[in-house]
Amino acid sequence: MTTARTGTYSLDEVVTKFRAEGRIAIVGASLAGLRAAEALREKGFGGSLTIIGDEPHEPYDRPPLSKQVLKGWVPADHTKLPRLHRVDADWKLGVAAVGLDRINHVVKLANGEEVGYDRLLIATGTRARPWPNPVEGALHGVFTVRTVEDAAALAAALKASPKRVLIVGSGFVGSEIASVCRDLGLSVTVAERGKGPLMGALGGVISEIAAGMMRDAGVDLRTGVAVQSLSGDESGKVRQAHLSDGTALDVDVVVASLGSIRNVEWLDGAGLAAGQWGLACDAGCRAFDINGVVTDHIFVAGDVARAPHVLYDYEFMSQEHWDNAVFGAQVAANNMIHLEVGRRPHLPLPSFWSGQFGVNIKSVGVCSFGDEIVFTQGSPSERRFAAAYGKRGRIVGAVTFNHGKWLPYYASLIEKSAPFPPPPPGYDRPADTEVMPARFPDPREPAGNPDVVLTGHDPTDRSAEFRPRA
Repeated sequence: MTTARTGTYSLDEVVTKFRAEGRIAIVGASLAGLRAAEALREKGFGGSLTIIGDEPHEPYDRPPLSKQVLKGWVPADHTKLPRLHRVDADWKLGVAAVGLDRINHVVKLANGEEVGYDRLLIATGTRARPWPNPVEGALHGVFTVRTVEDAAALAAALKASPKRVLIVGSGFVGSEIASVCRDLGLSVTVAERGKGPLMGALGGVISEIAAGMMRDAGVDLRTGVAVQSLSGDESGKVRQAHLSDGTALDVDVVVASLGSIRNVEWLDGAGLAAGQWGLACDAGCRAFDINGVVTDHIFVAGDVARAPHVLYDYEFMSQEHWDNAVFGAQVAANNMIHLEVGRRPHLPLPSFWSGQFGVNIKSVGVCSFGDEIVFTQGSPSERRFAAAYGKRGRIVGAVTFNHGKWLPYYASLIEKSAPFPPPPPGYDRPADTEVMPARFPDPREPAGNPDVVLTGHDPTDRSAEFRPRA
């Protein structure tokens, strides 16, 4: 048998040398960055490892920030992620990456420092979309929820018993915060530009159920209305919100739950396929350049990654989910230190959960890829059910309300591209099993941002521009 050689080394020798002496830089010190670093060490990488993060904190858990932290159950600074394996890295925290020199393999930092690499993992994630008017957004009492500091400040404001909280946006985070406010006995208004809560993620049929949950819990839910401006008093405290229907609402706390922005601006000029939906990569987590050529040394993981998925017509998919960050990081770590035959694909079946208004909501697959829905188990009127989503005769997603034990069953159907409507599960069938339109909004309509975004393009769209490499 002949061993392929490069220069004076065989390929196996090159890999062995890299594992012992190579340099890996990870930009992003959150869940994906930490789990990738752990996986690298666990798989035997003994070289130099540098982790760069713009926040001063070690990696922490974000999901509790909109739930347990706001309820006062857990202090915001007690959400540090557990270390599952020795990392032994050079941590550069509190300093942002501001540029990438791909030719010289250098990450440029805001403090003027430069970090060299042989392999680079980009796991910069997302940030909260701020209030669009910076002056209004700076008013005391206006919040977003993304960081430890955000959650700690909002928790303190809620503990002070404001007379009314206004939440702008009714996606999962906005809905969870509204639920927390009601649990704390606070008056809360939710303003949603679209037709209902969770509309972008789960469609109109489920949105109506979610709206009923909100209103039954005492939330003042206002749909089809935008918050046009905020005004404050002489001390700079927010006092009123002016709505598009001409009404003014007296408020003490405003939470802007307007979705997220992917952190790719630092890659401007690097020639990578980065844009508003993230940084494009292949199923092996290798980044694409701007013309679709796969890179050899740059990998992507977590919320910032945008990759094609075989189950969804190979459309590029962006996911803001825990499992995607963890499993993507592990695949990226594996592929950074292996040759082609040892590399693995990252083809996750998206899944998430949300607790709100006494209901545990779980989903699997990409519900928003479907155009039809059918209730398959339980009772929608009791908010205890399972529903499946379909497209072109096959199941593509499922959602459960207080019925999560059945989710693995639906996941197995989705993975096999099983027919839609799916076969009856055998018992607990709802009274109405008619297939109906799922009623997802047109992507151009305002709606709560889904946690999974399919970013494929209409083939009739001619807005793409070819930019040859300089």
